[in-house]
Amino acid sequence: SELPDNLKALFRPVTMIVPDLVMICENMLISEGFVQARALARKMTVLYTLAKAQLSKQHFYDFALRALKAALVTAGAFRSASPELPEEVILMRALRDMNIPKLVKQDVPLFLGLLGDLFPGLECPQGGNSQLKQAVEEELTSKGFRSKYADLFDLQVNKVIQLYETMESRHATMLVGPTGGGKTVIIHTLAAAQKAAFDRVVKLFVMNPKAQSTNELYGVLDPVSRDWTDGLLSKIFRDVNQPLHAGKSERRYVVFDGDVDAVWVENMNSVMDDNRLLTLSNGERIRLEKHCALLFEVDDLQYASPATISRCGMVYVDPRNLGVGPFFDKWVRVKNSEATAETLDYLFDKYIPACIDFCFKQKRTDDLGAAPSLAIPRTDLNL
Repeated sequence: SELPDNLKALFRPVTMIVPDLVMICENMLISEGFVQARALARKMTVLYTLAKAQLSKQHFYDFALRALKAALVTAGAFRSASPELPEEVILMRALRDMNIPKLVKQDVPLFLGLLGDLFPGLECPQGGNSQLKQAVEEELTSKGFRSKYADLFDLQVNKVIQLYETMESRHATMLVGPTGGGKTVIIHTLAAAQKAAFDRVVKLFVMNPKAQSTNELYGVLDPVSRDWTDGLLSKIFRDVNQPLHAGKSERRYVVFDGDVDAVWVENMNSVMDDNRLLTLSNGERIRLEKHCALLFEVDDLQYASPATISRCGMVYVDPRNLGVGPFFDKWVRVKNSEATAETLDYLFDKYIPACIDFCFKQKRTDDLGAAPSLAIPRTDLNL
């Protein structure tokens, strides 16, 4: 907001200029080997400007310089892997793969429309690792998520693939979405699928960062004796960044399962950016190695600063896409015989969706807030 004139006189103003995004993109594209760098840079910056203006306002959306850089690095990797493809197709695929995972459902067609307008007449090839996709499908099936709900099954498989691709391009990733969307299942499925597909062991180190104070999390230096006491995160961080044994394929994920706010996460900013360094209050600096990654499992990011959000890749998981059907299907197969399950399936399809719609479409007063559309059906199944 504007300062009053009497206060302005007490300060020395400093003018800052906005960086020229087109020039930055053009130079990065040239460094990645793109010949049509100038035209592609203009299209890319226009896309991000329009997306920022036209898409819905979400706490986890970021269309600034760091997001541009991540897309450019991904485009360079695609160009190295598929040099025979046209440059416009390569950039179009990179922009799609880097942005679709973080968009809410209603924004996906809008973004694809903007992408189609800027790259008219081009068909973007579907990427993805078929070996990993097959391993993900087998893992979900073994956990009781059947392909009866074909669309939902494919949606969850795609989310696992999106998380994998995002984590391959960013060493800090946030899996965002309300409870009931399958965030934890996605993480554990990805870990198991990598073992099946690539014979790569994935170790998860899960913690709730809000369960302890900042000193207990990062460690504390005694001001009198100068003795250092390790915190939970500093101990885990030091352990996971130990070098791997020769010839061993392993990934280590530090999973923060809890709210993200400036109280504790600001100290992680130097880890999440290109420095990859955790600096402790005793002066020790621990580098995040290539075989390690940070993964945040959060409901929302309303208390996170833009500086934190811009440093992370985003994958959004919406429980409304999943619905209550898969939860019921798993429950009915585990708890009942096949004959009973068929009868319950018929009764569920006939009565339950209509009952849920009736319960949650009634008028609610503002002080009650939004209806927890998955909580009541899942509670009934647990009982």
